[in-house]
This record gives sequence, structure tokens and C-alpha cells, in this order.
Amino acid sequence: MKIKAVIVEDSRLARNELKELIKKYSEIELLGEAENVDLGVELIQKENPDLLFLDINMPEKDGFELLEMLDEVPITVFTTAYDEYAIKSFEYNALDYLLKPVNEKRFAMALDKVRDKLQTNQEETKPAKKLAMQSQIFIKDGESCWLVKIGDISHFEIVGNYTRVFFEDKKPLLYKSLNQVEEKLPDQSFFRANRQQIVNTNFIVNVLPWFNGKLKLQMENGEEVEVSRRQSYIFKDRMSL
Repeated sequence: MKIKAVIVEDSRLARNELKELIKKYSEIELLGEAENVDLGVELIQKENPDLLFLDINMPEKDGFELLEMLDEVPITVFTTAYDEYAIKSFEYNALDYLLKPVNEKRFAMALDKVRDKLQTNQEETKPAKKLAMQSQIFIKDGESCWLVKIGDISHFEIVGNYTRVFFEDKKPLLYKSLNQVEEKLPDQSFFRANRQQIVNTNFIVNVLPWFNGKLKLQMENGEEVEVSRRQSYIFKDRMSL
């Protein structure tokens, strides 16, 4: 399995350290490196890597801000010199973290996790220009941040110019319009119920007839979504109701 990787790290010494470790693994193809967030975003968008080695504490913008700038987040291994950042990284659902200077054994353990994650992701084919159900998006709302799998999101809802994202018991805001979100979602699992909401059909537990030919969807988390009249006909046809 070939693993395409990039490094975003402001310290040249730390970048060189990572490159020396990477050289020991022929399966890792290093596509490039960047010394700050803006160059890192440009590199990631150009190369579309499988794996991102990301420094947390960088000048001007930090690693978390980089993730927020991406439409789709690669498998991410944080690198940091500070224990408190390493612990905090688990709150962001990073695959793993590496404390600097990076220990060779610890690097090997992180790479094992990367292989397992890639194997899981390859079980689902990613549609062109669309996110797959295994794809991750980064959401930052206030001081809280999440890396969320598309397949774990039950529905999306318009809030002004932004979009509320529902997963588990969380309802953070994503600073993108619902139309922008819809363009990226896998068509086979997500359905535009009305002007305000898009639902993941895998989370629907009940479909109820509603007024004037409309339908009401009951979701796993207890939320109810009303399907517009026009979309109700499309939904019935799609679900063979």
C-alpha cells in the first residue's frame, strides 16, 4: 500500500527529522513540505495526500486553523513539542500525535494506525469531486473542534448564512452555506428534505405521512424533519414507498 504524505511544520529541524524517519519506509511517498499554514493548505489542495504530519503550534496560524481551511481532511498525525497540546489533540479526533523529538518506535506505532485507517477507507470508493461516507470534515465552533466522518452526520440545517451539523449529541455550526455542503455530499445517502435541511437517510427511523402530501422523517436522535411537498414525491420514488 502506497501512502502519499505531506509535512506542515515551521521548524526545518523537525521537518528534517520527520523526513529521515519517513525514508525508512518505502511505502511512504513524501509529496512535499510546507513551513506555514497558508503554504500547507496550498500543498494539500494540490497534492491531495493520504497522510498529513501537522505541527500544532506555528506562528500566525496554528495547525487547527489549517484543518478548518480544508474541505476534506487527510488522515492527520499531529506533531508537537508540548504535552498539553498532545493531550488536547485527542479532543480533535486526530489519528495520533507525536511528541518532538520524535521517537522511532513511536513513529512506527503511528504508521500502523495510518495503515489500518487507510485499509478501512479503501473499502468504500470515493466518488469524483464528492466526499465519501468515510471522508472527514473539520468543524470549529467557538473553542470546540471536531474531525467528523461524513457517515456519522445525521443531518444538516441552515442557520442564517451557515450550516448546523448534527452528529452524536453535538450541534456545532459549520461556516459554509448549505448549498456548499450539498455539493460535496455523497448522493446515495444524503437527501435534500426541504430548503433548510439535508438528511442522512441511514439515520431515518420512521417515515410518517404529513399534511398536504408531505412527509415527516423521524431521526435516530429524536429530531423530526418535514419533507417539502415536492421533495416528498422524489423521496417516495427514491425509497420505493
